[in-house]
Amino acid sequence: MKITKTTVAVLAATSLLSLSTQANEPVWDANKVQLVAEKLDDGVYAYYPTDAKELEKKGLPVATSGGFIVGDEGVLVIDTTLNERLNKQLQGMIAVETKKPIIYAVNTSFHGDHSYGNMYLPEETKIIQHEVTQNYIDNHFEADTQWMMQSFGKGRGIEEIKPTDADILVGKDGKITIDLGGKNVEIMDFGFAQTGGDLFVWEPESKTMYTGNPIVTVKPSLPWLLDGHLLETLSSLQKVKDFLPEDATVVPGHGSPMTPEDIQWHIDYLEAIKTQVQQAIDDGLSLGETVKKVQLPEFTGYALRDWVHPGLNVPAAYRDLSKQQ
Repeated sequence: MKITKTTVAVLAATSLLSLSTQANEPVWDANKVQLVAEKLDDGVYAYYPTDAKELEKKGLPVATSGGFIVGDEGVLVIDTTLNERLNKQLQGMIAVETKKPIIYAVNTSFHGDHSYGNMYLPEETKIIQHEVTQNYIDNHFEADTQWMMQSFGKGRGIEEIKPTDADILVGKDGKITIDLGGKNVEIMDFGFAQTGGDLFVWEPESKTMYTGNPIVTVKPSLPWLLDGHLLETLSSLQKVKDFLPEDATVVPGHGSPMTPEDIQWHIDYLEAIKTQVQQAIDDGLSLGETVKKVQLPEFTGYALRDWVHPGLNVPAAYRDLSKQQ
């Protein structure tokens, strides 16, 4: 079977739906999440769920996080949330900090919990996406909203979402700089990190990096190889870590601010998968045998591990490394 983004999305939705059904509610409920803003430096903010710090330490799923940056001319938002309810919270938090307009919004990927809120932004806001993100939305938006409803439940505001075209596109390995007035923001592609359309947002004065989903949150969370590409993802995450000063602040895709050193856990996990899956391939093991063999008990504690590790990451690594033979 050819593995496409749509196929992977359906598989992901099925797995998340199973997890949600077991708990009789979504992995996180967009009708209940409350967001909070944290000031990281002058004009630099993170937003994340009020329970993020408690949940992430326990390895439990955390709703979407992102941020906003305020310059003399206006505001740049990083990720626009899943629905109208959460986007209103985000815009409300911005209004508390400044009366300046939201002039830019960056989507770190095409994932709906990071981009569906685009339609609720002011009309004058310019949306920035990777060209891969725009292409995915152009070709798969209806299917994407369907599996998001399967995963997060109906009645969460997803039914009314409509696609919003980007105003500014970043190409492969591209980088742009946005001048907010007295504050420059760099938006860059470090390479394939989860979707192939992953953008990282860097505010150099405060040394703050917004990563989106390639970095979920702190240990014990794990990377998701949703679209495969183990080797490229590993390379990209190493590039991100090498880029960051030791005293930088990292705002992940689903958690509270963390340190660059926290990224090492994710790199170590992918390195361990690479080593052990490659050994399994060299020993002639099948995919099923490899999944059973590559357990990595040192990387436990993540609530979604029983799906992410054996059902997603090990098979993705097996396919990727098998192509290198």
